[in-house]
Amino acid sequence: MVVLLAVSSVCALSLGTPYVPPHRLVAAVLEGDTTLAGIVVSELRVPRLLLALVAGACLGAAGLVLQEALRNPLAVPEMLGVSSGAALGVAAPLVLAFSLPAAVQPLPAIGGAALGGGLTLLVAGIGRSPSAVLLTGAAVAAALQAALLVLMVMADQLDLQLIYRYLLGSLSARTWDDVTDLWPWLLVAVPALVLCAPVLSVLRLGDEDAEALGVRAQRARLAALAIAVVLIAPVTAVCGPVAWVGFLAPHLSRWFAPAAGAVRWLPWSAAWGAVVVAVADVPARLALAPVETPAGAWTALLGVPAGVALMRSGGRRAARHGQDASAGTREQSSELRNTASGVTDEVPPAGVSRHAHRGEPGPGGPASPPLGTVGTEDVR
Repeated sequence: MVVLLAVSSVCALSLGTPYVPPHRLVAAVLEGDTTLAGIVVSELRVPRLLLALVAGACLGAAGLVLQEALRNPLAVPEMLGVSSGAALGVAAPLVLAFSLPAAVQPLPAIGGAALGGGLTLLVAGIGRSPSAVLLTGAAVAAALQAALLVLMVMADQLDLQLIYRYLLGSLSARTWDDVTDLWPWLLVAVPALVLCAPVLSVLRLGDEDAEALGVRAQRARLAALAIAVVLIAPVTAVCGPVAWVGFLAPHLSRWFAPAAGAVRWLPWSAAWGAVVVAVADVPARLALAPVETPAGAWTALLGVPAGVALMRSGGRRAARHGQDASAGTREQSSELRNTASGVTDEVPPAGVSRHAHRGEPGPGGPASPPLGTVGTEDVR
């Protein structure tokens, strides 16, 4: 992960027009280089890289929260109406010509994300069944996407191009203002995320066991969805719904640490989400230069096959672990049976005293002869 992050960061800051050698990056960033290369690096490429890292970390952490709260590895923001609601909240003011100050631009996205997630839990019965929540979320996401298509029909050509590029998740033309707009929301989301992590480990046990341990499953699931909304909506407001990062990052964290719990998976999922977006943004900017492609297209193109492969690998590993455990149980059972058989062989038959069986003198007289040599005179 460190190697991928380092290589993608150097490529993001160096490659492009103009090309900046890696050994000049420190001077361009820290020493205030006033050349064209220094301005491009410090004012465009560095904030874009930071935004990619922050957005990926938020999406990866939100994906793990949703998957653990709903006990389903397919629970991602794209299938619960959260991303679609946030995109609808951003597109509606643009098409309807509502001018909003820059400080409150994330608010429509947060409202749309809360609308999508709230409708999902409301229709599914306030989260009583995780499978019902997932199926209902897919239906709510489809409905919100239909409303978004209606807005796109109403938009003019310029707004339509902006909405289309935004819906695919793009980091193009992002500046320091876009990065600073995320920090107030992160100050709210990160402490709530830290407090939520132990509860996610309890929710994995099931609703009944969670209730027995004193955790109200329905309220905990609502709180988990609220935290995921606060993580997803500001990122979606700035760079659009970057697809399937919340699906791939949790599976990467589980694949590298299968025996860990939600508390350990959470920081790793955030880190892998940051790496995925940073790596995907490099070909998004350079593959078809000078035309930039959306980063969300690359995350979806690479993330879905990789996530499916990780799920299959994790399933085979779990099955192998189960076979090893069952084999160990069979060996222990066999040893127990052998031990029991040895004890049974040492016990003398019923009706024969221990001393007679061994040919030793009993407590009341001489030793009795073996059973096979007893004749008529002896019996008489």
